[in-house]
Amino acid sequence: MTTFGRLSPVLGAAAAWLLAAAGIAAVPAGAFSPVTPSRTLGVGRGNARDAALLLPRVPTPLAVAELSASHRGSLARLSAATAGASSSSSDGVHTIQILMSDTGGGHRASANALRDALDALYPGQFQCDIVDIYTDYGPFFPYNAYVPLYKIMAEYSFLWDWFYHFGATPLGLALNEFFLEAFCFDPFKECMSRESGDTGKRAEMVVSVHPLCQDIPLKIMTSLDTNGKSRTKGRTTPFVTVVTDLGGAHPTWFNKGVDTCFVPSDVLYDAAIKRGVQPSQLIERGLPIRSGFWGDHADAPSAAKPAGGKKEGGLFGWFPFGTGESSAAKGEKSIVSGAKKSKSQLRDELELKQDIPTVLVVGGGDGMGGIVGQAEALGAKLNADAPDDASDPAFQMVVVCGNNEGAQKQLEAKQWGKGVAVQVNGFVYNMDEYMRASDAIVTKAGPGTIAEASICGLPCMLSSYL
Repeated sequence: MTTFGRLSPVLGAAAAWLLAAAGIAAVPAGAFSPVTPSRTLGVGRGNARDAALLLPRVPTPLAVAELSASHRGSLARLSAATAGASSSSSDGVHTIQILMSDTGGGHRASANALRDALDALYPGQFQCDIVDIYTDYGPFFPYNAYVPLYKIMAEYSFLWDWFYHFGATPLGLALNEFFLEAFCFDPFKECMSRESGDTGKRAEMVVSVHPLCQDIPLKIMTSLDTNGKSRTKGRTTPFVTVVTDLGGAHPTWFNKGVDTCFVPSDVLYDAAIKRGVQPSQLIERGLPIRSGFWGDHADAPSAAKPAGGKKEGGLFGWFPFGTGESSAAKGEKSIVSGAKKSKSQLRDELELKQDIPTVLVVGGGDGMGGIVGQAEALGAKLNADAPDDASDPAFQMVVVCGNNEGAQKQLEAKQWGKGVAVQVNGFVYNMDEYMRASDAIVTKAGPGTIAEASICGLPCMLSSYL
């Protein structure tokens, strides 16, 4: 089989983003997806070591953090998100609302990764409210139909190209902002006002993992914090963007009104700067990835430290709890996933054949990117390359169709030939095991999948961008 070009395993694992960048948390082993060597070594503009965002923590119920925010012209103090925030804090439970839309599986996967990292590193101290704000609260078409519309555009990519590029023009951006505020402000306000977890209060922090969840949520949060007096000034609830694209990102990802914007690459750092986001607001830290890719345990973290070299307690200084000293810093190990298994063990458990080259074909959670045609072409090639006199398959292919039931049925009914063994699956929850059991992966260019394959050291062939 052809080697597809091994991605650099400068790895780490998953979304301890909101924790480790402030230097206050145990980082799961391999806790971040790939970043450039300069960032790994703590050199360069985007590294968390250079992003001294927080001044010393003020021990209030929902902490006050001072951010270097030049877009506000001075140090901005972030105070309690709601009048009753102290009731949830007093119980040691804090609430975060994560906004997304299921336009592709990566946004929800990133939200789940952030939630899981918080659960692993601060057990019982956070409740995350993950919401598809467009599907659940969109007032009417097209806002409540973004998910099916995305699937249509993924099937006919010229439609996606047109909407994407027009939406990135000044006119497209202005129209999107105008219509969202005109039609979605009140229904989305209902979403962002709702009780988070079982605390009886709205979220103490908002995190966006979707490009269309910056502008209008920021206006709504400002309105909520000022009791409707303003949509532009006076927000006190912390707002964080976690960019889940990798090499290219729509301008709507970057809003200079956020407190912190996490980006996974140099090119997106530059894109954020061009959109007016200040270096003091940016942290470059790879992509959040699922807990199955985190590794066995976290040893002492190589986390960043705030100015002055002091390790601050709490989450970015916004949530005060504990002493800020992680279990790893005390010499303990923070268990975040099950023990690793050998490739042989994984193949046995996944009912795959041993000792033959195995390629994994995926199309994201929705099984997109022409997965049927790619699997058929690859299967035919592998079967043709197998020795004619072989009594057993010479190659093996695993196809994960995600939620694409039509693709799954079509591929399951196909006769592949004796030279290649084929296993067809629908949606799976153990993608980490399938990746570690494989020798190469063919996938659409989903940022999360690329990062996860890189963590596994899995040679990767990218087939399409949708």
